[in-house]
Amino acid sequence: MAVGAFMLCAVRRGILGGTFDPFHVVHLMAGDAARHLLDLDVVTYITAGDPYQKHDIPMSTKDHRWNMTVRGIGEVEYFEADDREVQRPGPSYMIDTLETFEADEEIFLILGADAAAGLATWHRWEEVVERTTIAVISRPGVAEEEVAATGAPYLWLDTPGIPISSTMLRARAEAGRSIRFFVPDPVWEYVEEQQLYAPA
Repeated sequence: MAVGAFMLCAVRRGILGGTFDPFHVVHLMAGDAARHLLDLDVVTYITAGDPYQKHDIPMSTKDHRWNMTVRGIGEVEYFEADDREVQRPGPSYMIDTLETFEADEEIFLILGADAAAGLATWHRWEEVVERTTIAVISRPGVAEEEVAATGAPYLWLDTPGIPISSTMLRARAEAGRSIRFFVPDPVWEYVEEQQLYAPA
């Protein structure tokens, strides 16, 4: 490096992955809180292509879930939607995804407390912990002690625990109840247009 040149700082990236079925307002709130509390350059929303731990749960197609993710984040300048898991064949393992990012990036893996409490069930989870800083968003009904019990190091982010989940929203819609305002407007419009979660 030439004398007087400056080394560019590595990207501080938050990764928030999920099935996003549907993408909802708590996903946005979690990303925004993490961005400010951790001083992140960008929050990357990664739609799971084949979420192997949810094979027993009826799920929208990966294309529908990807489209909802893109519509959900909108034009927020520090959010981005990433389709690398949607495009990659086979089960969506987070460690495989992490290995596709530049080695000098500082990565914060943003997890709800419920997901963080189950971290030890993930494929090659120890390597996930080595590669990232785990940042945990509080979730109703999940105590921090449950996350601590995994033995993985983590940062607990001081955020309000809001009782909204994709599971709850699917059940609500399937019962014929509105999910408008639980999801960003473009997501609600997409759900209506595609008749996702419509009552049987």
